[in-house]
Amino acid sequence: MLIKNVHVDNHQEMVDVRIVNGKFKEIAPNLAEATNEQVIDGQGNLLLPPFVDSHVHLDATLTAGQPEWNESGTLFDGIRIWSERKQDLTKEDVKTRAKKTLLNMVGHGIQHVRSHVDVTDPHLIAAQALLELREELKDQIDLQLVAFPQEGILSYPHGRELMEQAVKEGLDVVGGIPHFEFTTEYGWQSVHFLMALADKYDRLVDVHCDEIDDPASRNLEVLATEAYERGMKDRVTASHTTAMGSYNDAYTYKLFRLLKMSDINFVSNPLVNVHLGGRFDTYPKRRGVTRIKELTEAGINVSFGEDDIQDPWNPLGDGNMLDAVTMGVYIAHLMGYHQLQEAFNYVTYNGAKTLHISDRYGIEAGKPANCILLNAHDFYNALNKHVEVLYNIRHGKVLAETKPAETKINIK
Repeated sequence: MLIKNVHVDNHQEMVDVRIVNGKFKEIAPNLAEATNEQVIDGQGNLLLPPFVDSHVHLDATLTAGQPEWNESGTLFDGIRIWSERKQDLTKEDVKTRAKKTLLNMVGHGIQHVRSHVDVTDPHLIAAQALLELREELKDQIDLQLVAFPQEGILSYPHGRELMEQAVKEGLDVVGGIPHFEFTTEYGWQSVHFLMALADKYDRLVDVHCDEIDDPASRNLEVLATEAYERGMKDRVTASHTTAMGSYNDAYTYKLFRLLKMSDINFVSNPLVNVHLGGRFDTYPKRRGVTRIKELTEAGINVSFGEDDIQDPWNPLGDGNMLDAVTMGVYIAHLMGYHQLQEAFNYVTYNGAKTLHISDRYGIEAGKPANCILLNAHDFYNALNKHVEVLYNIRHGKVLAETKPAETKINIK
């Protein structure tokens, strides 16, 4: 395959990209067509590596309104409603909903997904269902699964045992939810437990950390210290950290020293964080988002996730990472022209670093030929117009293609 006339990674230079045997072979201007080579004319559009969704909950996807709608819009009502809905889970139910969502994501240019899976279930139904789906779709999409204790580790019956069992059954990442544990001390203990578990089984870590508008919620410092002292560093990710938006600046200054030493990753979910955050405020009303801009400027890795797609925490969502980027740049004050041009990194290269797949990710000779062609010549225009992903290509084969809609204006 030869993809001609494209801007790779938002660079101004226009080049051609040759793919041979499922890998990128050559990237240079004016490559000559080989005999019988499939050619795609990029027409000066933007070629990026596939979008990465760093944080989503596929076990709960497409359950909005079941058994009731989350009318309060709080995180806690979402957990209550999901706790009722998951009583009716079957493998078929989970797999059907998750597959529908994943295929829709593919249409939007996603090939790499990290999904949290609720393991506060004595039967681990959702975990087993998504393990099967991961295997069934492995040639089309990379799916990482997080053992996520939605109702707590120490605060849920046999929570520790369920976490270890989920890891033994094949989940890739160890999760946690320390701010939802019964007590502050339980929260700290849960972080120590999950880090020891990940260390024991050589797993990555991704913790729902301080997802609350409470300046006293400081589990992040415990997680970062564990990551630093265990030498796990960038194998560890802190998701949400929305309490950081409520921390005072003196404490945050001190905290950032530890965060840089620890080298951990951060995931922000701008769409859902904004929706769930500030729900207990009258006015002033907090934004409910971590310090995306400040973390980025400090050289700390931040990526974006969509988090929830039509479930008890978010009634909307379509699996399109441009939605997350749009909300992210608005809410984090990343609206300078150059900031907008660079914002694609939050859902590409930064996400790959979070998922620990950088060694096989990116448009470089010798790497797997996974890429997407967007219907714009740069990312500023792609984001501004929410353009289509014209081609989603994996190992040199077209996974999905989209024909742009045509609008006719009948005004003279």
